[in-house]
Amino acid sequence: MNISEQDKQYMREAIRLADVSVRTGGGPFGAVVVKDGKIVSGSANRVTVDNDPTAHAEVNAIRAACRQLGTFDLSGCTIYTSCEPCPMCLGAIYWAHIDRIFYANDRKDAEEIGFADNFIYEELERPLEQRQKPIVAMLRDEAIQTFRAWQEKTDKTEY
Repeated sequence: MNISEQDKQYMREAIRLADVSVRTGGGPFGAVVVKDGKIVSGSANRVTVDNDPTAHAEVNAIRAACRQLGTFDLSGCTIYTSCEPCPMCLGAIYWAHIDRIFYANDRKDAEEIGFADNFIYEELERPLEQRQKPIVAMLRDEAIQTFRAWQEKTDKTEY
């Protein structure tokens, strides 16, 4: 994939947001969502600022872009993030249907400064019964009724 000067500008904005975050008490991560050549949203990591472990830069930028565009489907958008997305953020990017991902630092760079996500990738590869945290299935017979209701619903909004 070719990297344009405009791509570099968007990435520099993600990096700038990460820099500001470090100076103001947040984590060293920034992200911007772009559509049709314009930045729709940008955010930094606010985990410690907001006391929210899900307040990663990418998730924050996705939430803001969805509000700005009035949709949960960010098809046609690109995300520029100052670091390779963690598993949670990567999942959010896929769920949002973002078309392309550009990143600067990689997960090894993040690990070198204390942000290690490899344990999550490793956990996902293990069978449920071998994971570090117990994952216990229960009440499926009750919960499946909601899935059946969703499946039969004719006026649902698919996502």
